[in-house]
Parts: sequence; C-alpha cells; structure tokens
Amino acid sequence: MFDYRPMRAHPFSGAVGALLTVVAVAALPTAAAHAQRAAAPAIAQAPAPPLASYADIAALAEKAAVVALVEVRDQAVVAPARAPGLAPCQARLYVEARTQALLAGRAAVGESLAYLADVPFTAKGKAPKLRKQRFIVFANPVAGRPGTLTLVDPGAHVPATPETEQLTRTVLAALAAADAPPPLTGVRDVMSVAGNLTGESETQLFLDTATGTPVSLTVVRRPGMEPQWGVSWSEIVDQAARPPEPATIEWYRLACFLPPHLPQGAFLQDDRAARARAEADYSFILQQLGDCPRIRT
Repeated sequence: MFDYRPMRAHPFSGAVGALLTVVAVAALPTAAAHAQRAAAPAIAQAPAPPLASYADIAALAEKAAVVALVEVRDQAVVAPARAPGLAPCQARLYVEARTQALLAGRAAVGESLAYLADVPFTAKGKAPKLRKQRFIVFANPVAGRPGTLTLVDPGAHVPATPETEQLTRTVLAALAAADAPPPLTGVRDVMSVAGNLTGESETQLFLDTATGTPVSLTVVRRPGMEPQWGVSWSEIVDQAARPPEPATIEWYRLACFLPPHLPQGAFLQDDRAARARAEADYSFILQQLGDCPRIRT
C-alpha cells in the first residue's frame, strides 16, 4: 500500500504565486497599450516645403549665362565692412566649389568655381557651414577671371534637392525650346464685340513682346455656357486657342507679367459697354491664371 499524505506547500510557493499573479495583472494594461499602439495607424510625415517655385527658377534661369550644379569645397566669411548691401541677419560668403554638372550655359566653366553668396544666419546667429553641400548656381562669368562667377542675385544658389534639380531641368528645357514663348512687355490693343444673342461676345487682346512676336488672348462668351479663353503665340487669332497649362513657360509669361489692369490707352473703342466687357474678360483671364507664387525672397 502506498502511504498517501497530503503534500505541504513550500514556504515560498504562495509568495511566488502571488508575485506572478501581480506581474501578470500589471502586464495586462501594458500589453493592451502595446496592442493599441500597434493597431493605431501611422501618422504620415508632412513633406518638406518646396525651396523654390516654378516662377522663382524661371526668373533666375532667364538672367543667368551659367546654370551649374556644384558642391561646396570651402568657404570664408566676408567682413561686413566689405559687404555693401548685405541684408540684416545674413552673412556674405566667399564660396569655392567643384562643378558637378553644367545644366545650361552660354559660357564655358571649369572644374573649380568661386562666387560670393549671401546666406541667412543659423538659429545661433552664425554663418552656416556649407562644405560638402550641393547647390544649383545661377550666375554670369566675370570677364578676365576664369572660374569666377557673379550670381544673378545675392542668393541665387538654390540647395540641390531632387525636387529643385528636376524643376530646374524642366524650366531650362522649356526656355531652350525652339517654340519657347517670348517675354511679354505689355498690352497693346483691346477690343470687344457683342454677338447677335444676349450674353454673346468676343474679346481680343493683343500683347507686346520683347521680340516683336505677336501674341493674342481671346475670350468667347455664349449664352448658357461658361466663358472660354485661350492664348495664341502667333499672328493667327484663333477662337480654338486654349489656356496654358499651369507651371509652364507659357503660364509663367502670362501669370507673372500681365499687368493687374488694362491700360486705358489700349482700348480701340470708346463704347462704354465694350470697355466694360473687355475689363470683365481680362479679370476673368487673370483669375483663371491664378497667382504667380514666389518662395524665394
């Protein structure tokens, strides 16, 4: 026969069991919290704001004989006494850089370049360290000083991110195209003619350009329909002309250089109603084009 006797509990068994129970209970909310965090959707990080707009790059590119991608090799701070026109809270740097790519140029450049650039102070009120950083420089060569450039404006070296590099290449290609639209210099003539039906009209605006190439805008209104407008970059005034696509050189020419109001001397008619239609149609064109945003200051 077996001698059956109840086993006595180990003196530490109760304490260990209680401790494990406490740990298990304490772990429940922690585990639940981990589960909740794991189930929570990830918060998308906001993209970095753009460093330059289409209009910014186009304005710089049109003034530059050289557009180059460079990497800064060294820098020196120019004493404020030797930096006339320096804005407050900025430093003027003498920058030595290595050419990585010539994106556009009416002048040859070497492997090493030097230029002056105005840059904002850091949060600590000091000049930033630019060594090994990449920039897109918009500049003109200095006569008689090979490898020395003058930026088209004191801050015309834009940080070279994938976005700014792609935008610059897009703008440069559009400016170099054989059919690139010329710069506008003003509104020359305006006329508006009413149709046979109430609410029917056509307004034509003829623009002056730097090259003398004719450019015209047309707005057609028909009863019960949205007004239609377009631009013609030739001598032909075409009712089928279409508006320019945003962020193109055609859009840039119009959105950034049309005056805010029609000049009084441009009207070919003394009729008050015709002038009112033309002014309304011109306001419609400006509204459709939208603002000409600038990010660089």
